[in-house]
Amino acid sequence: MEAVLNFEGDKDLSYEDNDSSLASPFTLSPVGQTGSYDLEQGRQKEEEEEEQEEQPAESYALSIIPRSVDAAWNTNTNATTRGDAQAYVELNELLGNKWQETGRWAGYEESYNPITGAWGPSHVSYLTFKSLIQLRKVMSTGAVLLDVDESGLSGIAERIVNELLDRKEIRPSDREALLKALLQKRSQTEGPSTGTSGIDMIEMVHTFSVTKQRDTADSVEASIVLSGVVDSLQKPVVAFMRLRDAVVMDGILEANMPVRFIFALVGPSQSGINFHEGGRAMATLLADWVFSLEAYLAQNEKELTNAIADFMDCSIVIPPTEIQSLAMLQPIVNFQKRILRERLRPADTRIALGQKAKGPEKPREDPLARTGYPFGGLVKDIKRRYKHYVSDYTDALNPQVLSAVIFIYFAALSPAITFGGLLADKTEHMMGVSELMISTCLQGIIFSLFAAQPVLIIGFTGPLMVFEEAFFEFCKSQGVEYIVGRIWVGMWLIIIVLIVVAVEASFLVRFISRFTQEIFSILISLIFIYETFAKLMKIFKTHPLVLNYEHLNATLDDPFHPVYEVQNVTDEHGNITHHHSVRERAYPNTALLSMCLMFGCFFIAYFFRQFKNGIFLPGPIRRMIGDFGVPIAIFFMIAVDISIEDAYTQKLVVPQGLTVSNTSARGWFINPLGEKKHFPIWLMFACFVPAVLVFILIFLESQITTLIVSKPERKMLKGSGFHLDLLLIVALGGASSIFGVPWLSAATVRSVTHVNALTVMTKGPKPEVEKVLEQRISGMLVAALVGISILMEPILKMIPMTALFGIFLYMGITSLSGIQLWDRMLLLIVPKKYHPSDPYATRVQTSRMHLFTVIQVVCLGILWAVKMSKASLALPFILILTIPLRMLLTGRLFTVLEMKCLDADDAKVVLDEEPGMDVYDESPFP
Repeated sequence: MEAVLNFEGDKDLSYEDNDSSLASPFTLSPVGQTGSYDLEQGRQKEEEEEEQEEQPAESYALSIIPRSVDAAWNTNTNATTRGDAQAYVELNELLGNKWQETGRWAGYEESYNPITGAWGPSHVSYLTFKSLIQLRKVMSTGAVLLDVDESGLSGIAERIVNELLDRKEIRPSDREALLKALLQKRSQTEGPSTGTSGIDMIEMVHTFSVTKQRDTADSVEASIVLSGVVDSLQKPVVAFMRLRDAVVMDGILEANMPVRFIFALVGPSQSGINFHEGGRAMATLLADWVFSLEAYLAQNEKELTNAIADFMDCSIVIPPTEIQSLAMLQPIVNFQKRILRERLRPADTRIALGQKAKGPEKPREDPLARTGYPFGGLVKDIKRRYKHYVSDYTDALNPQVLSAVIFIYFAALSPAITFGGLLADKTEHMMGVSELMISTCLQGIIFSLFAAQPVLIIGFTGPLMVFEEAFFEFCKSQGVEYIVGRIWVGMWLIIIVLIVVAVEASFLVRFISRFTQEIFSILISLIFIYETFAKLMKIFKTHPLVLNYEHLNATLDDPFHPVYEVQNVTDEHGNITHHHSVRERAYPNTALLSMCLMFGCFFIAYFFRQFKNGIFLPGPIRRMIGDFGVPIAIFFMIAVDISIEDAYTQKLVVPQGLTVSNTSARGWFINPLGEKKHFPIWLMFACFVPAVLVFILIFLESQITTLIVSKPERKMLKGSGFHLDLLLIVALGGASSIFGVPWLSAATVRSVTHVNALTVMTKGPKPEVEKVLEQRISGMLVAALVGISILMEPILKMIPMTALFGIFLYMGITSLSGIQLWDRMLLLIVPKKYHPSDPYATRVQTSRMHLFTVIQVVCLGILWAVKMSKASLALPFILILTIPLRMLLTGRLFTVLEMKCLDADDAKVVLDEEPGMDVYDESPFP
C-alpha cells in the first residue's frame, strides 16, 4: 500500500471529480431489497426502492451491529486507549455565513439532516477511498501544530492562520478572509437521533445514542472538525492542532467538554475536493481509538501521516458492486475482525509511553489486611489516621462544613426523635427520646474526637430497634429487669470487641456479601412497614368507630384526660389492697385523624423525595428542599393536629429537662446488681449470648457503612480504620449501658449523606469528585446540636406519634429502592421481555435467576418467622447462617459466573448531584 500511496508530487489524483454512488454496508435496505445511496444526498433522503416481499433480517443484522454499546469504542480489538479519556467528535460545515453542525461521533456516527432538521440514527461510519487519499495528500503539506497553549477559539484561529501564512500555504491577502471564516458564528443542532423506516436500524437505534454515550462516559475529550468552501482561497488548505491541555470553550460544542484536537479543511469550490466527505473522513479518524492515541502521542507531522496510513491499512474497500442482501456482508465482518486483531500490538513502545504519562499510582493500603500480631490492625489504624489529626481541624475552616452541619443536624434529629418515640413505646418508657438524644450527643462527640473515620455519623438504627424490642420482651417474660440486663450485655460487648480487635477479625466483613445484606435489608424494611400498620390497627381497636362515645368534660383544661380506676382486693386475712390502674378510653375521630396524620406525613415526605429527583427549580434548590422533606412533613402534621382541637391524638412523650423517660422505674445511674430486685448471678454470665447477637448487628452495620464511605471513588485521602472505629463504637455503647442509654452504630444513610455534603466537586459540565473535607468538627457539632435539642421539649411534645409512624413507613418503603433482591422479586411476575439489561437478568438464565431469588425469599421467610416467635432474640445468629449458605451455593447449585452476576457488589457511589437517585439507593440498611 505504501508504494501506491505516494504523494511527493503535486499532480492531481487520477479520480473523477464526480462522486460515485456507493451503498453503505451498515445502512442498507431491508434484506431482500436492493438500492443505493449517494454519498452527498443518501444521508438526507433515501431514493425510492422497489418493494419486494419482506424477509427476516434479524439473524444477519445482529452479527453486523453488536448489541453492546461498548462496541462503539472498539473494545473487540486489542487496541490500547489513552486510558484517561474517550473520543467525541463534531463536524461543522461552512454553510453560507455560519458553521452548521452536520455530524457527531462517539465511536459510531450520527448525521444531521438540514432538510428535516433531525438527526439520523447511529451507524458505523462509511467513507470513500477517494476522501481518505485526498485527506492524506493535503495533510502532507498542511499546518500541523502540536502541544499548543491556547484556551479560546479566537486564539486558535489566529495560530492556524499565521502558521499557514508562514508556510506560504495562503497569500497575505487571504489572511483576513480566512480568519473571518474560521470565526463565523456557530449553529448547534443538539437533539436525539431518530429512527428510520424499514428494519429497526438493526436494533441499534434503540440501544445506542452518540449523545447518551458522550454524556454517560466518565471522561471525554472532544475534537472539532471544520470543513467548508472559502472561495477567496487559491487552493485547499488544512490545519491540524493538538492542544497541550484540553480546555472547555463555551459555545463551540453541543455540550461543554474539554477540546483536545482542532482540524480545519477549507478551500475553493473548484479545487476538486469534496469538503463534506473530507471532513467526515477526518472526523472518523479522530473518533477512532487507535488514531486518537497516535495523534495524542505524535511528535511530528510524519507520525501523524503515518497514523492515517495505518488507518487506511485496516480499512476495507468494497468494489462498486450492487449488494443484494445483508447476508453478503457477513464475510466482510469476519475479515474485518481478523484485521482488527492484528492492528495494534501491545508491544508498541509509544503505547507504553502513553500509559506512563499519568505515572504509576501508588497502591492503596488495605485497612482490612491482617498484620499477624495482636492489635496490629488497631495500631495501623492509629498510625495511618492520627498523623492527619491537626489537619482534621484546619480542614474544617471551610464554609461548606457549616452548611453540612446545618443539613446533617436535621438529618440526625429526625430519626433520633422518631426512633426515640418508638423505643419508648416498645420498652414501656424505660428508654425514650431523652435517653437517645443524650446518648447520640455524648457518644457522637467522643467518637468524632478519636475516630479513624470521623465523617461517620453514629446513631440509633433499625436493626438495633429490632434487637431492643426482642431483648425487652425476653426480659419481661423471664421476670428480670431489662435496664439492668443491658448493663451486663454492655460489659460483655466490651470484652467481645477487645477480642475481635486483638485478632484483627474485621476482615470477616469481606464475607458478608450482597446475598446476606439484601435479605437483612428487606427484613428491616418489612418490619418497619408491619409495625406501622400494627400500631395503626391498635389505635383503631382502642378508639373504634362507634355511634356513641363516653361524654367528655369540656370544662377541664385537658378534656382528654385518662381515667384512673381503683380496684380493692381483699385477701383471705381480710387485708384490703388498693390497685390503681389507668384506663384509656375511646375518643371520637381519633382513629381517623391518626390515620390521616400517618399517611399525610408519609406522602409529604415521599413527595419531597420525588421532588428532589424531579425537574422543577434549579438543582441545588430542589435538592435542598428534598433533603429537608422529613422535618417539613413532621411540621406539617403538627400544624394539622393543632388546628383540629376537638380530636385526641397520642403525642410524643418527652420528659422535661434532663430527666429520664420513666422516673418511677429508673434514674440516670443503673445499679448493676439490680434496681428493684436482685439480678441473678447466673444471668450476668448468660448475658454473653445476647451480647454476641447485638455485636453481630453493630459489626454488620458499622463495617459495611465504613466500606461504603471509604470507596476509592470518593477520593478520601486520609484513610479509614475499621478496627479503631469498631472498638470506639462498641466500647462507648457498652460503657454507656450503666447510664441506661441506647447502644449506637454507624448509621448508613446519615453517614453517606454527611460525606456527600462534604464532597467538593470540580467545575465544568460534568462535575467529578475532587476531594472530601475530611475533618472532625462537623460530626462534633451535629452531635452537640442533637443533645441541645432535648431542651426543645415544648415543641417535641406537640409531635403526634402517628406522624412518626408515617416516617417509619417512609423509611421502610424508600429503603426498598436500590435493593436488587426486591427488584428480582418483582421480576417473578414480570414477562421476560420487560426485564432490565443488568447482568443478573441478561447473563443468567431466567429460571436460574428466579431460583436464586426464591432461595433468598425462603431465607427471608425464616428470619421473619424467627422474629415473630419467642426466639426473636436469636435473629442475628440466624442471619449469620446465610453467609455459609451463600458459600455452599457457589460452585454447587450456581456457577461462579452466575454468582458474580447475581451477588456482585456493584453498588456505585451515589452523589446528590446525580438526578434520579439518593443515598437510600446506596445504603443497605434503613
